[in-house]
Amino acid sequence: MRLAPLLPLLLTAAAPALHAQGIEELPLSELSAQLAKGALTSEAATQAYLDRIAAMDRKGPHLRAIIALNPEALAAARAADARRKAGKALGPLDGVPLLVKDNIETKDAMATTAGSLALKDNVTGRDAPVVARLRAAGAIILGKTNLSEWANIRSTHSNSGWSAMGGQVRNPYALDRSPCGSSSGSGAAVAASFAAAALGTETDGSVVCPSSVNGLVGLKPTVGLVSRTHIVPISHSQDTAGPMARSVRDAAMLFSAMVGNDPADPATAGADKARMDYAAGLDKASLKGLRVAVLRPMMSVKQAQVFDAALAVLQAQGAVLVEVAQPDLDGLGDAEHYVLRAELKADLNAYLATTPPAVKARSLADLIAFNREHAAQEMPFFQQESFEEAETFKGLDDPAYRAALAKSRAIASGAIETMLAKAQAEIIVTPTQAQAWLIEPVYGDHFQRPSASSLSAVSGWPHLTVPMGQVWGLPFGLSFMGRAGSEARLLGAGYVYEQAAHARVAPRYVPSLDFGAASAGAAERP
Repeated sequence: MRLAPLLPLLLTAAAPALHAQGIEELPLSELSAQLAKGALTSEAATQAYLDRIAAMDRKGPHLRAIIALNPEALAAARAADARRKAGKALGPLDGVPLLVKDNIETKDAMATTAGSLALKDNVTGRDAPVVARLRAAGAIILGKTNLSEWANIRSTHSNSGWSAMGGQVRNPYALDRSPCGSSSGSGAAVAASFAAAALGTETDGSVVCPSSVNGLVGLKPTVGLVSRTHIVPISHSQDTAGPMARSVRDAAMLFSAMVGNDPADPATAGADKARMDYAAGLDKASLKGLRVAVLRPMMSVKQAQVFDAALAVLQAQGAVLVEVAQPDLDGLGDAEHYVLRAELKADLNAYLATTPPAVKARSLADLIAFNREHAAQEMPFFQQESFEEAETFKGLDDPAYRAALAKSRAIASGAIETMLAKAQAEIIVTPTQAQAWLIEPVYGDHFQRPSASSLSAVSGWPHLTVPMGQVWGLPFGLSFMGRAGSEARLLGAGYVYEQAAHARVAPRYVPSLDFGAASAGAAERP
Protein backbone atom coordinates (compact mmCIF):
# COMPACT_ATOMS: atom_id res chain seq x y z
CA MET A 1 0.00 0.00 0.00
CA ARG A 2 1.19 3.54 -0.68
CA LEU A 3 -1.50 5.26 1.38
CA ALA A 4 0.02 5.15 4.86
CA PRO A 5 3.44 6.69 4.05
CA LEU A 6 1.80 9.70 2.42
CA LEU A 7 -0.75 10.49 5.11
CA PRO A 8 1.57 12.21 7.63
CA LEU A 9 2.94 14.48 4.91
CA LEU A 10 -0.52 15.42 3.70
CA LEU A 11 -2.22 15.80 7.04
CA THR A 12 0.36 18.14 8.59
CA ALA A 13 0.60 20.47 5.63
CA ALA A 14 -2.26 22.79 6.61
CA ALA A 15 -4.54 23.53 9.52
CA PRO A 16 -8.08 22.72 8.36
CA ALA A 17 -10.71 25.43 8.45
CA LEU A 18 -13.41 22.85 7.79
CA HIS A 19 -14.00 19.71 9.83
CA ALA A 20 -14.16 16.36 8.06
CA GLN A 21 -17.81 16.08 9.10
CA GLY A 22 -18.55 19.43 7.51
CA ILE A 23 -17.62 18.16 4.07
CA GLU A 24 -20.01 15.18 4.32
CA GLU A 25 -22.69 15.19 1.59
CA LEU A 26 -21.61 18.66 0.39
CA PRO A 27 -22.54 18.76 -3.31
CA LEU A 28 -19.85 19.57 -5.83
CA SER A 29 -22.03 22.42 -7.08
CA GLU A 30 -22.29 23.90 -3.57
CA LEU A 31 -18.59 23.42 -2.93
CA SER A 32 -17.89 25.24 -6.18
CA ALA A 33 -20.26 28.07 -5.18
CA GLN A 34 -18.62 28.43 -1.76
CA LEU A 35 -15.19 28.60 -3.37
CA ALA A 36 -16.42 31.25 -5.78
CA LYS A 37 -17.87 33.36 -2.94
CA GLY A 38 -14.74 33.05 -0.83
CA ALA A 39 -16.70 31.27 1.91
CA LEU A 40 -14.36 28.30 1.65
CA THR A 41 -10.83 27.74 0.40
CA SER A 42 -9.72 24.85 -1.74
CA GLU A 43 -6.97 24.13 0.79
CA ALA A 44 -9.52 23.78 3.59
CA ALA A 45 -11.78 21.56 1.50
CA THR A 46 -8.87 19.38 0.41
CA GLN A 47 -7.66 19.02 3.98
CA ALA A 48 -11.17 18.14 5.17
CA TYR A 49 -11.41 15.34 2.60
CA LEU A 50 -7.97 14.07 3.62
CA ASP A 51 -9.04 14.08 7.25
CA ARG A 52 -12.18 12.17 6.39
CA ILE A 53 -10.22 9.59 4.41
CA ALA A 54 -7.76 9.21 7.32
CA ALA A 55 -10.65 8.61 9.72
CA MET A 56 -12.67 6.20 7.58
CA ASP A 57 -10.66 4.42 4.91
CA ARG A 58 -8.23 2.40 7.05
CA LYS A 59 -10.03 3.17 10.32
CA GLY A 60 -13.68 3.30 11.31
CA PRO A 61 -15.66 1.44 8.65
CA HIS A 62 -12.42 0.48 6.85
CA LEU A 63 -13.86 1.17 3.39
CA ARG A 64 -10.52 0.60 1.62
CA ALA A 65 -11.72 2.80 -1.23
CA ILE A 66 -8.39 4.61 -1.68
CA ILE A 67 -5.17 3.11 -3.04
CA ALA A 68 -2.99 6.26 -2.99
CA LEU A 69 -3.17 9.91 -2.03
CA ASN A 70 -1.56 12.62 -4.10
CA PRO A 71 1.36 14.28 -2.26
CA GLU A 72 0.85 17.35 -4.46
CA ALA A 73 -2.84 17.80 -3.64
CA LEU A 74 -2.50 20.51 -1.00
CA ALA A 75 -0.01 22.46 -3.09
CA ALA A 76 -2.43 22.33 -6.03
CA ALA A 77 -5.22 23.52 -3.73
CA ARG A 78 -3.13 26.50 -2.57
CA ALA A 79 -2.40 27.35 -6.20
CA ALA A 80 -6.14 27.30 -6.93
CA ASP A 81 -6.78 29.62 -4.00
CA ALA A 82 -4.08 31.99 -5.28
CA ARG A 83 -5.64 32.03 -8.76
CA ARG A 84 -9.03 32.83 -7.34
CA LYS A 85 -7.64 35.59 -5.11
CA ALA A 86 -5.95 37.11 -8.16
CA GLY A 87 -9.22 37.02 -10.12
CA LYS A 88 -7.97 34.29 -12.45
CA ALA A 89 -10.20 31.35 -11.50
CA LEU A 90 -10.41 28.75 -14.25
CA GLY A 91 -14.10 27.89 -13.89
CA PRO A 92 -16.53 25.97 -11.70
CA LEU A 93 -14.14 23.05 -11.10
CA ASP A 94 -11.22 25.24 -10.05
CA GLY A 95 -10.10 24.10 -6.60
CA VAL A 96 -12.57 21.19 -6.41
CA PRO A 97 -10.97 17.96 -5.07
CA LEU A 98 -11.67 14.87 -7.19
CA LEU A 99 -10.62 11.23 -7.09
CA VAL A 100 -9.47 9.16 -10.07
CA LYS A 101 -9.78 5.41 -10.53
CA ASP A 102 -6.38 3.71 -10.38
CA ASN A 103 -6.39 2.55 -13.97
CA ILE A 104 -6.21 6.17 -15.18
CA GLU A 105 -2.76 7.74 -15.37
CA THR A 106 -1.83 10.95 -13.56
CA LYS A 107 1.51 12.74 -13.77
CA ASP A 108 1.77 13.02 -9.99
CA ALA A 109 4.02 10.74 -7.95
CA MET A 110 1.40 7.98 -7.92
CA ALA A 111 1.63 4.71 -9.77
CA THR A 112 -1.21 3.61 -12.03
CA THR A 113 -1.65 0.00 -10.99
CA ALA A 114 -5.06 -1.26 -12.12
CA GLY A 115 -4.90 -2.87 -8.67
CA SER A 116 -2.11 -5.26 -9.66
CA LEU A 117 1.28 -5.75 -8.04
CA ALA A 118 2.66 -6.13 -11.55
CA LEU A 119 2.10 -2.38 -12.07
CA LYS A 120 3.17 -1.16 -8.61
CA ASP A 121 6.08 0.72 -10.25
CA ASN A 122 4.01 2.14 -13.12
CA VAL A 123 4.77 5.80 -12.35
CA THR A 124 4.50 7.23 -15.85
CA GLY A 125 4.81 10.96 -15.21
CA ARG A 126 2.02 11.61 -17.70
CA ASP A 127 -1.60 12.60 -17.40
CA ALA A 128 -4.28 10.75 -19.30
CA PRO A 129 -5.85 13.41 -21.54
CA VAL A 130 -9.09 13.20 -19.55
CA VAL A 131 -7.12 14.06 -16.39
CA ALA A 132 -5.28 16.84 -18.23
CA ARG A 133 -8.65 18.34 -19.10
CA LEU A 134 -9.69 18.29 -15.47
CA ARG A 135 -6.43 19.93 -14.40
CA ALA A 136 -6.90 22.58 -17.08
CA ALA A 137 -10.26 23.30 -15.47
CA GLY A 138 -8.50 23.69 -12.11
CA ALA A 139 -9.61 20.44 -10.46
CA ILE A 140 -7.47 19.03 -7.64
CA ILE A 141 -6.45 15.39 -8.13
CA LEU A 142 -6.80 14.17 -4.55
CA GLY A 143 -5.76 10.57 -5.12
CA LYS A 144 -6.43 7.21 -6.72
CA THR A 145 -9.33 4.90 -5.92
CA ASN A 146 -9.24 1.16 -5.43
CA LEU A 147 -10.91 -1.02 -8.05
CA SER A 148 -11.64 -4.57 -9.04
CA GLU A 149 -8.19 -5.69 -10.18
CA TRP A 150 -7.65 -5.28 -13.94
CA ALA A 151 -11.15 -3.74 -14.03
CA ASN A 152 -12.69 -7.15 -13.29
CA ILE A 153 -11.51 -8.84 -16.49
CA ARG A 154 -8.97 -11.32 -15.03
CA SER A 155 -11.53 -13.92 -13.95
CA THR A 156 -15.24 -14.69 -14.22
CA HIS A 157 -15.18 -15.70 -10.53
CA SER A 158 -13.72 -12.48 -9.15
CA ASN A 159 -14.74 -10.45 -6.11
CA SER A 160 -15.85 -6.99 -7.18
CA GLY A 161 -13.79 -4.38 -5.38
CA TRP A 162 -10.83 -6.62 -4.55
CA SER A 163 -7.31 -5.91 -5.72
CA ALA A 164 -3.92 -7.09 -4.58
CA MET A 165 -2.83 -3.47 -4.20
CA GLY A 166 -5.83 -2.19 -2.28
CA GLY A 167 -7.61 -5.11 -0.66
CA GLN A 168 -11.42 -5.36 -0.55
CA VAL A 169 -13.56 -2.24 -0.99
CA ARG A 170 -16.61 -2.24 1.27
CA ASN A 171 -20.06 -0.83 0.53
CA PRO A 172 -20.85 2.17 2.79
CA TYR A 173 -24.51 1.15 3.04
CA ALA A 174 -23.73 -2.27 4.50
CA LEU A 175 -20.08 -3.11 5.02
CA ASP A 176 -20.45 -6.82 4.23
CA ARG A 177 -22.04 -6.06 0.83
CA SER A 178 -20.32 -5.72 -2.52
CA PRO A 179 -19.51 -2.24 -3.88
CA CYS A 180 -19.80 -3.71 -7.39
CA GLY A 181 -17.05 -3.51 -9.96
CA SER A 182 -14.91 -2.36 -11.34
CA SER A 183 -15.14 1.33 -10.30
CA SER A 184 -15.88 0.10 -6.79
CA GLY A 185 -13.48 2.41 -4.99
CA SER A 186 -14.81 5.44 -6.84
CA GLY A 187 -18.35 4.44 -5.92
CA ALA A 188 -17.65 3.83 -2.23
CA ALA A 189 -15.42 6.92 -1.94
CA VAL A 190 -17.96 9.35 -3.39
CA ALA A 191 -20.81 7.80 -1.39
CA ALA A 192 -18.67 8.30 1.74
CA SER A 193 -17.83 11.92 0.81
CA PHE A 194 -14.11 11.28 0.36
CA ALA A 195 -14.23 13.76 -2.55
CA ALA A 196 -16.71 15.92 -4.38
CA ALA A 197 -16.89 13.38 -7.24
CA ALA A 198 -14.73 10.79 -8.99
CA LEU A 199 -13.80 9.30 -12.33
CA GLY A 200 -14.73 5.71 -13.04
CA THR A 201 -14.34 3.64 -16.17
CA GLU A 202 -16.71 1.20 -17.81
CA THR A 203 -16.44 -1.61 -20.30
CA ASP A 204 -19.77 -3.19 -19.32
CA GLY A 205 -21.40 -1.97 -16.11
CA SER A 206 -18.38 -0.63 -14.23
CA VAL A 207 -19.69 2.93 -13.88
CA VAL A 208 -23.41 2.28 -13.62
CA CYS A 209 -23.32 -0.77 -11.33
CA PRO A 210 -21.13 0.73 -8.58
CA SER A 211 -23.08 3.97 -8.90
CA SER A 212 -26.38 2.14 -8.48
CA VAL A 213 -25.38 0.01 -5.49
CA ASN A 214 -23.58 2.92 -3.76
CA GLY A 215 -26.48 5.36 -4.14
CA LEU A 216 -24.85 7.59 -6.77
CA VAL A 217 -25.45 9.19 -10.12
CA GLY A 218 -23.18 7.65 -12.76
CA LEU A 219 -22.89 8.47 -16.45
CA LYS A 220 -21.42 6.01 -18.94
CA PRO A 221 -20.93 8.30 -21.97
CA THR A 222 -21.10 7.51 -25.65
CA VAL A 223 -17.83 5.80 -26.56
CA GLY A 224 -15.66 8.40 -28.30
CA LEU A 225 -16.67 11.50 -26.34
CA VAL A 226 -13.95 10.99 -23.71
CA SER A 227 -10.34 10.05 -24.47
CA ARG A 228 -9.09 6.61 -23.39
CA THR A 229 -5.39 7.36 -23.94
CA HIS A 230 -3.21 6.40 -20.94
CA ILE A 231 -6.04 4.43 -19.33
CA VAL A 232 -5.25 0.76 -18.71
CA PRO A 233 -7.48 -0.86 -21.35
CA ILE A 234 -9.80 -3.79 -21.82
CA SER A 235 -11.63 -2.99 -25.04
CA HIS A 236 -11.29 -0.07 -27.45
CA SER A 237 -14.82 -0.87 -28.66
CA GLN A 238 -16.46 -0.43 -25.25
CA ASP A 239 -14.09 1.31 -22.81
CA THR A 240 -14.87 4.82 -21.60
CA ALA A 241 -14.32 6.94 -18.54
CA GLY A 242 -17.37 8.46 -16.87
CA PRO A 243 -18.28 10.74 -13.95
CA MET A 244 -19.62 9.44 -10.63
CA ALA A 245 -21.21 11.89 -8.19
CA ARG A 246 -23.96 12.37 -5.63
CA SER A 247 -26.24 14.39 -7.91
CA VAL A 248 -27.05 14.79 -11.59
CA ARG A 249 -25.82 18.38 -11.59
CA ASP A 250 -22.49 17.34 -10.10
CA ALA A 251 -22.06 14.57 -12.67
CA ALA A 252 -22.94 17.00 -15.47
CA MET A 253 -20.40 19.55 -14.22
CA LEU A 254 -17.65 16.95 -14.18
CA PHE A 255 -18.64 15.49 -17.54
CA SER A 256 -18.55 18.93 -19.16
CA ALA A 257 -14.81 19.13 -18.50
CA MET A 258 -14.10 15.58 -19.73
CA VAL A 259 -15.40 15.76 -23.32
CA GLY A 260 -13.09 16.50 -26.23
CA ASN A 261 -10.92 15.31 -29.12
CA ASP A 262 -7.67 13.41 -28.57
CA PRO A 263 -5.47 12.84 -31.63
CA ALA A 264 -4.11 9.67 -30.02
CA ASP A 265 -7.61 8.16 -29.72
CA PRO A 266 -9.25 7.99 -33.17
CA ALA A 267 -12.65 7.26 -31.67
CA THR A 268 -12.76 10.85 -30.32
CA ALA A 269 -12.39 12.51 -33.73
CA GLY A 270 -15.77 14.23 -33.46
CA ALA A 271 -15.85 14.79 -29.71
CA ASP A 272 -15.19 18.53 -29.80
CA LYS A 273 -18.60 18.96 -31.45
CA ALA A 274 -20.18 17.54 -28.28
CA ARG A 275 -18.40 19.95 -25.93
CA MET A 276 -20.85 22.08 -23.95
CA ASP A 277 -21.86 23.01 -20.43
CA TYR A 278 -24.05 20.00 -19.68
CA ALA A 279 -25.13 21.48 -16.35
CA ALA A 280 -26.29 24.82 -17.77
CA GLY A 281 -29.59 23.60 -19.19
CA LEU A 282 -30.69 21.37 -16.32
CA ASP A 283 -32.97 23.91 -14.65
CA LYS A 284 -34.92 24.28 -17.91
CA ALA A 285 -35.23 20.53 -18.51
CA SER A 286 -38.75 19.15 -18.73
CA LEU A 287 -40.49 15.81 -19.12
CA LYS A 288 -43.81 17.30 -20.23
CA GLY A 289 -45.05 15.35 -23.24
CA LEU A 290 -41.82 13.35 -23.49
CA ARG A 291 -42.47 9.78 -24.58
CA VAL A 292 -40.44 7.31 -22.52
CA ALA A 293 -40.04 3.61 -23.24
CA VAL A 294 -40.38 1.56 -20.06
CA LEU A 295 -38.52 -1.75 -19.95
CA ARG A 296 -39.79 -3.84 -17.05
CA PRO A 297 -37.48 -6.79 -16.31
CA MET A 298 -38.11 -9.68 -13.97
CA MET A 299 -37.66 -8.44 -10.40
CA SER A 300 -38.81 -8.98 -6.84
CA VAL A 301 -41.99 -7.54 -5.39
CA LYS A 302 -40.11 -4.91 -3.39
CA GLN A 303 -37.98 -3.93 -6.37
CA ALA A 304 -41.12 -3.59 -8.48
CA GLN A 305 -42.69 -1.35 -5.83
CA VAL A 306 -39.71 1.02 -5.93
CA PHE A 307 -39.68 0.99 -9.74
CA ASP A 308 -43.42 1.69 -9.93
CA ALA A 309 -42.99 4.61 -7.55
CA ALA A 310 -40.24 5.99 -9.81
CA LEU A 311 -42.49 5.64 -12.86
CA ALA A 312 -45.24 7.51 -11.01
CA VAL A 313 -42.81 10.38 -10.42
CA LEU A 314 -41.91 10.47 -14.11
CA GLN A 315 -45.58 10.45 -15.05
CA ALA A 316 -46.38 13.21 -12.57
CA GLN A 317 -43.71 15.32 -14.27
CA GLY A 318 -45.53 14.93 -17.58
CA ALA A 319 -43.76 11.97 -19.16
CA VAL A 320 -45.79 9.69 -21.42
CA LEU A 321 -44.83 6.16 -20.44
CA VAL A 322 -44.99 3.33 -22.97
CA GLU A 323 -44.16 -0.21 -21.85
CA VAL A 324 -41.95 -2.18 -24.23
CA ALA A 325 -40.58 -5.71 -24.34
CA GLN A 326 -36.89 -6.43 -24.72
CA PRO A 327 -36.11 -7.83 -28.17
CA ASP A 328 -34.38 -11.17 -28.59
CA LEU A 329 -30.72 -10.85 -27.62
CA ASP A 330 -29.70 -14.37 -28.64
CA GLY A 331 -25.97 -14.48 -29.33
CA LEU A 332 -25.12 -11.15 -27.72
CA GLY A 333 -23.34 -12.61 -24.70
CA ASP A 334 -21.11 -14.95 -26.71
CA ALA A 335 -20.24 -12.26 -29.24
CA GLU A 336 -19.34 -9.72 -26.56
CA HIS A 337 -17.27 -12.34 -24.76
CA TYR A 338 -15.25 -12.97 -27.92
CA VAL A 339 -14.73 -9.26 -28.60
CA LEU A 340 -13.56 -8.48 -25.07
CA ARG A 341 -11.02 -11.33 -25.02
CA ALA A 342 -9.60 -10.46 -28.43
CA GLU A 343 -9.35 -6.74 -27.69
CA LEU A 344 -7.98 -7.31 -24.19
CA LYS A 345 -4.94 -9.12 -25.57
CA ALA A 346 -4.26 -6.56 -28.30
CA ASP A 347 -5.01 -3.42 -26.29
CA LEU A 348 -3.27 -4.48 -23.09
CA ASN A 349 -0.14 -5.54 -24.98
CA ALA A 350 -0.08 -2.13 -26.67
CA TYR A 351 -0.50 -0.32 -23.35
CA LEU A 352 2.17 -2.31 -21.51
CA ALA A 353 4.67 -1.51 -24.24
CA THR A 354 4.41 2.18 -23.25
CA THR A 355 5.03 1.71 -19.52
CA PRO A 356 8.30 2.69 -17.78
CA PRO A 357 11.24 0.22 -17.72
CA ALA A 358 10.53 -0.44 -14.03
CA VAL A 359 7.43 -2.34 -15.16
CA LYS A 360 8.78 -5.78 -16.07
CA ALA A 361 5.53 -7.21 -17.46
CA ARG A 362 5.48 -6.10 -21.11
CA SER A 363 2.65 -8.31 -22.38
CA LEU A 364 -0.42 -10.26 -21.33
CA ALA A 365 1.71 -13.41 -21.34
CA ASP A 366 4.10 -11.71 -18.89
CA LEU A 367 1.19 -10.81 -16.62
CA ILE A 368 -0.03 -14.39 -16.60
CA ALA A 369 3.45 -15.54 -15.61
CA PHE A 370 3.72 -12.83 -12.94
CA ASN A 371 0.43 -13.87 -11.37
CA ARG A 372 1.56 -17.50 -11.23
CA GLU A 373 4.82 -16.50 -9.58
CA HIS A 374 2.99 -14.32 -7.05
CA ALA A 375 -0.10 -16.48 -6.63
CA ALA A 376 -0.31 -16.09 -2.86
CA GLN A 377 -0.71 -12.32 -3.20
CA GLU A 378 -2.42 -12.11 -6.59
CA MET A 379 -4.69 -15.14 -6.63
CA PRO A 380 -5.76 -15.93 -3.06
CA PHE A 381 -9.46 -16.08 -3.98
CA PHE A 382 -9.85 -16.37 -7.75
CA GLN A 383 -7.69 -17.31 -10.72
CA GLN A 384 -6.94 -15.77 -14.15
CA GLU A 385 -8.84 -17.96 -16.58
CA SER A 386 -10.03 -14.94 -18.57
CA PHE A 387 -6.44 -13.74 -19.03
CA GLU A 388 -5.39 -17.22 -20.09
CA GLU A 389 -8.28 -17.50 -22.54
CA ALA A 390 -7.50 -14.08 -24.04
CA GLU A 391 -3.88 -15.08 -24.61
CA THR A 392 -5.06 -17.80 -27.03
CA PHE A 393 -6.85 -15.32 -29.33
CA LYS A 394 -5.41 -14.63 -32.77
CA GLY A 395 -5.65 -10.84 -33.01
CA LEU A 396 -7.77 -8.06 -34.47
CA ASP A 397 -7.33 -9.27 -38.05
CA ASP A 398 -9.03 -12.55 -37.22
CA PRO A 399 -12.29 -12.85 -39.23
CA ALA A 400 -13.96 -14.45 -36.22
CA TYR A 401 -13.23 -11.35 -34.15
CA ARG A 402 -14.53 -8.99 -36.82
CA ALA A 403 -17.70 -11.05 -37.16
CA ALA A 404 -18.26 -11.08 -33.41
CA LEU A 405 -17.76 -7.31 -33.21
CA ALA A 406 -20.26 -6.65 -35.98
CA LYS A 407 -22.78 -9.08 -34.48
CA SER A 408 -22.56 -7.73 -30.93
CA ARG A 409 -22.94 -4.10 -32.03
CA ALA A 410 -25.85 -4.92 -34.33
CA ILE A 411 -27.76 -6.84 -31.65
CA ALA A 412 -27.22 -4.24 -28.92
CA SER A 413 -27.90 -1.10 -30.96
CA GLY A 414 -30.75 -2.84 -32.78
CA ALA A 415 -32.43 -3.73 -29.49
CA ILE A 416 -32.29 -0.13 -28.26
CA GLU A 417 -33.54 1.21 -31.60
CA THR A 418 -36.41 -1.32 -31.66
CA MET A 419 -37.62 -0.36 -28.18
CA LEU A 420 -37.38 3.35 -28.91
CA ALA A 421 -39.19 2.93 -32.23
CA LYS A 422 -42.04 0.89 -30.74
CA ALA A 423 -42.61 3.54 -28.08
CA GLN A 424 -41.90 6.44 -30.45
CA ALA A 425 -39.57 7.59 -27.68
CA GLU A 426 -36.09 9.04 -27.21
CA ILE A 427 -35.37 7.54 -23.79
CA ILE A 428 -35.61 4.10 -22.19
CA VAL A 429 -35.99 3.73 -18.42
CA THR A 430 -35.40 0.51 -16.52
CA PRO A 431 -33.86 -0.55 -13.18
CA THR A 432 -30.06 -0.37 -13.26
CA GLN A 433 -28.86 -3.17 -11.03
CA ALA A 434 -30.25 -5.33 -8.25
CA GLN A 435 -29.08 -4.63 -4.72
CA ALA A 436 -25.54 -5.30 -3.58
CA TRP A 437 -24.85 -8.95 -2.80
CA LEU A 438 -22.78 -10.27 0.09
CA ILE A 439 -19.01 -10.17 -0.37
CA GLU A 440 -18.06 -13.83 -0.85
CA PRO A 441 -14.29 -14.42 -1.15
CA VAL A 442 -14.82 -18.16 -1.64
CA TYR A 443 -17.61 -18.02 -4.23
CA GLY A 444 -16.93 -14.65 -5.84
CA ASP A 445 -19.49 -12.29 -7.34
CA HIS A 446 -23.07 -13.35 -7.79
CA PHE A 447 -24.66 -10.56 -9.79
CA GLN A 448 -28.42 -10.46 -9.46
CA ARG A 449 -31.04 -9.39 -11.97
CA PRO A 450 -32.20 -6.88 -13.00
CA SER A 451 -29.02 -5.64 -14.64
CA ALA A 452 -29.23 -3.10 -17.45
CA SER A 453 -25.68 -2.34 -18.52
CA SER A 454 -25.00 -4.55 -21.54
CA LEU A 455 -27.07 -2.94 -24.30
CA SER A 456 -25.57 0.52 -23.81
CA ALA A 457 -22.10 -0.90 -23.16
CA VAL A 458 -21.92 -3.06 -26.29
CA SER A 459 -23.54 -0.47 -28.56
CA GLY A 460 -21.25 2.22 -27.18
CA TRP A 461 -24.26 4.41 -26.40
CA PRO A 462 -24.87 6.46 -23.23
CA HIS A 463 -26.35 5.23 -19.96
CA LEU A 464 -27.21 7.33 -16.91
CA THR A 465 -28.18 5.90 -13.53
CA VAL A 466 -29.89 7.95 -10.80
CA PRO A 467 -30.89 6.78 -7.29
CA MET A 468 -34.56 5.78 -7.13
CA GLY A 469 -34.75 4.51 -3.55
CA GLN A 470 -33.77 1.54 -1.44
CA VAL A 471 -34.78 -2.09 -1.07
CA TRP A 472 -34.05 -3.53 2.37
CA GLY A 473 -31.77 -0.57 3.10
CA LEU A 474 -29.71 -1.01 -0.06
CA PRO A 475 -29.66 1.51 -2.95
CA PHE A 476 -31.51 0.81 -6.19
CA GLY A 477 -30.81 2.86 -9.34
CA LEU A 478 -33.00 3.99 -12.24
CA SER A 479 -31.42 3.85 -15.70
CA PHE A 480 -31.95 6.35 -18.51
CA MET A 481 -30.64 5.07 -21.85
CA GLY A 482 -30.68 6.53 -25.35
CA ARG A 483 -28.97 6.79 -28.71
CA ALA A 484 -25.38 7.87 -29.29
CA GLY A 485 -24.79 11.48 -28.30
CA SER A 486 -27.97 11.85 -26.23
CA GLU A 487 -26.16 12.70 -22.96
CA ALA A 488 -27.80 16.13 -22.61
CA ARG A 489 -31.28 14.62 -22.99
CA LEU A 490 -30.54 11.83 -20.50
CA LEU A 491 -29.06 14.22 -17.95
CA GLY A 492 -32.05 16.53 -18.30
CA ALA A 493 -34.52 13.70 -17.76
CA GLY A 494 -32.50 12.33 -14.86
CA TYR A 495 -32.35 15.76 -13.27
CA VAL A 496 -36.10 16.33 -13.47
CA TYR A 497 -36.68 12.92 -11.92
CA GLU A 498 -34.07 13.47 -9.21
CA GLN A 499 -35.46 16.86 -8.19
CA ALA A 500 -39.00 15.48 -7.94
CA ALA A 501 -38.15 12.16 -6.28
CA HIS A 502 -35.44 13.13 -3.76
CA ALA A 503 -34.71 9.41 -3.57
CA ARG A 504 -31.06 9.36 -2.54
CA VAL A 505 -30.36 8.37 1.07
CA ALA A 506 -26.92 8.90 2.62
CA PRO A 507 -25.03 5.78 3.78
CA ARG A 508 -25.06 4.66 7.43
CA TYR A 509 -22.01 2.35 7.42
CA VAL A 510 -23.83 -0.48 9.20
CA PRO A 511 -21.75 -3.67 9.57
CA SER A 512 -24.57 -5.80 8.14
CA LEU A 513 -28.26 -5.47 7.34
CA ASP A 514 -30.65 -6.08 10.21
CA PHE A 515 -33.86 -7.72 9.02
CA GLY A 516 -35.37 -7.66 12.50
CA ALA A 517 -38.62 -9.53 12.99
CA ALA A 518 -38.80 -10.40 9.30
CA SER A 519 -35.95 -12.85 9.74
CA ALA A 520 -38.12 -15.02 11.97
CA GLY A 521 -40.45 -15.97 9.14
CA ALA A 522 -40.79 -16.30 5.40
CA ALA A 523 -39.70 -12.98 3.94
CA GLU A 524 -38.20 -11.61 0.78
CA ARG A 525 -34.45 -11.16 0.80
CA PRO A 526 -32.39 -8.73 -1.24
